[in-house]
Amino acid sequence: MNLSADVIEVIPALVVGFLLAFLVSLGLTPLVRNFARRQGMVDRPEARRVNTRTVARGGGVAIAVGFVSVSLLMLGINFGLGLNFADQPKGVGPAQLAALLGGAVLAAGIGLLDDVFQLRARYQFVGQFVLAGVAVALGVSVTIVNFPLAANGTLPIPGILVGVTTVIWIVGMVNSINFIDGLDGLSTGIALIAAVTLGLISLGVGTKEPLVALLCFILAGALAGFLRWNFHPASIFTGTSGVMVVGYSLAILSILGAGKVAVAALVLGVPIMDTFWIVVRRTASKRSPFAADRNHIHHRLLDLGLSHRGTVLLIYVACILLALLSLRLSVTNQMYAFLGLIVLFGLALFFIERIGGGAGAIEQSLDADSYSGRADDEPDGAAPLTDSPADNRQIDNL
Repeated sequence: MNLSADVIEVIPALVVGFLLAFLVSLGLTPLVRNFARRQGMVDRPEARRVNTRTVARGGGVAIAVGFVSVSLLMLGINFGLGLNFADQPKGVGPAQLAALLGGAVLAAGIGLLDDVFQLRARYQFVGQFVLAGVAVALGVSVTIVNFPLAANGTLPIPGILVGVTTVIWIVGMVNSINFIDGLDGLSTGIALIAAVTLGLISLGVGTKEPLVALLCFILAGALAGFLRWNFHPASIFTGTSGVMVVGYSLAILSILGAGKVAVAALVLGVPIMDTFWIVVRRTASKRSPFAADRNHIHHRLLDLGLSHRGTVLLIYVACILLALLSLRLSVTNQMYAFLGLIVLFGLALFFIERIGGGAGAIEQSLDADSYSGRADDEPDGAAPLTDSPADNRQIDNL
């Protein structure tokens, strides 16, 4: 990647922003964890959980504070003090920044309500659509999509469908993070990889959007600080607050600037494809797309005998490889790669199912007994093996 002078100039700010967000999130997470325990915001072991002990939830608050507070600080230094180490790109004005940072705060608040009161699924969906609607109202929109079969590789979205497309992307991103949030540190690590990749893409030739890159690296820092406490064995879960903040922030950052929706689709290919095939399989079997089962890719890998950490690290590696691929490919080729990923992911699930014992292995019980004999691999606090709408919640470890 060739870096111009203005990109090199912003690198110290990227490092400072990342480290500050890392330290804020790292230091704040134990305080959030202790508060959550005192308030009863915990996931306790029960028949449909694999918890071996009570674990706090609501860690998304620490991520949100780290991301938003450091972003405001760095923006204030950049524009308020006139240092201008990161120029403001076209299409990213005060309204769009308000949608990103204000929306992240709103996402944390909506998610925290569920972490505290365990809201019904319908109210969670209302919250997601409210978030997406706020973003659209503030000028965040997907106006083109990269489509390999189009004449110039891009397909403009008709004006009447711009808002709908943007809402679908944001809500879909939130739920993709939710569906993959099934093992300690899994969704946090995947989101960290995605944030760093989006930041690097923003520094590339033809893009040069250092301000967007700065925000991406600040989000990455907040995620890295939280991951210290969320990696197996986790002492706190992201909760619905984390799912909402991370999914929403990545969705908005991928829209800001040029060509990053395709990048996000490729880098987050594992959770997106996992969500896609889960919905297809459940719908084909005439079940709710959110019905509880163990069809997720991480469950399949556990069924093959991989350890908890081994499964998470393997998926990390897959996401890193996709990230490296996105950095090397053109925007059009990124979409070709994404379409190929749909097929490869489906084939991988088919072979994993066959190797893992077929349907019998997939339909096994969703209680702690299904993990008997894996004492060394059990999560020290994993939430229910169910997708949130079926269990009226959006929490860690589906």
